[in-house]
Amino acid sequence: TLKSCRRQFDNFKRVFKVVEEMKGSLVDNIQQNFLLSDRLARDYAAIVFFANSRFETGKKKLQYLTFEDFAYCAEQLIQNWTLGAVDNQADDMDMDLDKEFLQDLKELKILITDKDLLDQHKSLVCTALRGKIGVFSEMENNFKTLSRGLVNIAANLTHTKDVRDFFIDLLEKFIEPCKLYNWSFSDVRLFLTHYTASARALDAFKQQALWERYMGTVKSCLLKMYHE
Repeated sequence: TLKSCRRQFDNFKRVFKVVEEMKGSLVDNIQQNFLLSDRLARDYAAIVFFANSRFETGKKKLQYLTFEDFAYCAEQLIQNWTLGAVDNQADDMDMDLDKEFLQDLKELKILITDKDLLDQHKSLVCTALRGKIGVFSEMENNFKTLSRGLVNIAANLTHTKDVRDFFIDLLEKFIEPCKLYNWSFSDVRLFLTHYTASARALDAFKQQALWERYMGTVKSCLLKMYHE
């Protein structure tokens, strides 16, 4: 009902106002100040985190996703891409994205701008997946498009608009192309696993830690968002 929605919105505003300037763990701050269960505190943390960075979650094409899907993705982002993820003593709380990390992500563009690296990466992934996925030829033909999509999302996260459109970009640049060629969830999981791991074997690629931090979270979000 409208009354219930208004009450929930008022609850959220109250939580946001209390924790927005607090340091430390977002979930812990909410739990301690409002005496909520761990699960409910995590749900509120997800909403606060999304509101703070103004992530777009209301677009029509995202409506197939559940709140649980978004809450899971928020938790991954908080645990891996915020200042609190790398420095427990950070003044900024969990809801502030690590701007230095987002800036460094531009360095990943070498994976798509260096033709030799792009070809090597494709070759390694194809070797690992041959005979293991049912959409091998589609994957092989679309590898460069998918890789450019994932790397360009990373490189553009310094812009507020691209942070806001993060979930739309994941949908349009990866999920929708895979759906078009009827990739199964298993196909997507295997591809993302080997796509991420194969970069470790690229001698000229020196941004391994940055790559793992980026792709670990993106893989988790994509698998949560990929509904068969």
